[in-house]
Amino acid sequence: MIKLVGFAMSNYYNKVKLAMLEKGVEFTEELNWASKDEATLALSPLGKVPFVMTENGPLAESQVIMEYLEDAYPQRPLLPKDPYARAKVREMITFVELHLELVARRLYPQAFFGGTVTEETREAVRKDLTRNIAAFARLAKFSPYLCGETFTMADCAAAVHLPLVSLATKQVYGDDFLAGLPARDYAKMIGARETMVRVNADRKANLELRARQGS
Repeated sequence: MIKLVGFAMSNYYNKVKLAMLEKGVEFTEELNWASKDEATLALSPLGKVPFVMTENGPLAESQVIMEYLEDAYPQRPLLPKDPYARAKVREMITFVELHLELVARRLYPQAFFGGTVTEETREAVRKDLTRNIAAFARLAKFSPYLCGETFTMADCAAAVHLPLVSLATKQVYGDDFLAGLPARDYAKMIGARETMVRVNADRKANLELRARQGS
């Protein structure tokens, strides 16, 4: 049985977990706060989470894990059969993670962790997200899922990343930069799925555990 290692406060951990639940993959979980001890580094060279333990050995990087899951557990596929349609799903994932979440991540110290970001960073992120969200609006279908009528791997990514982009921009700028898109209705729809209900419940429990450990 595959083992998912990391912590449920991580959006990338939850992307993989959501895919496993959607595909009906049997798995166990092991808590690891992205430790940099030698035991962790032997399995995930940068100490990044999530990583998985498979019957063949460890595997790191969330999107690599997603592709592995699709190959190793072909039941309930999260990629279309058509090569072009598969590529469009992968394109969407890359766009959401590289041009939205990674850009918004520069705001997280202030949005979520009680720190501050410089005015220079605020303005740079504002400029990049404004441009990138306009491009995302041309790419995303929301009909009802991100790439069309079927829930795909792209929705596993968007379900955990888009709410953070919305919340981070709301916290830092007082304005949800995704408000002009149907992102809120989309998040509500995905959030009603049984799989996402579990992911969110586990994330909340993990957040509470972290708070207790830090107190």
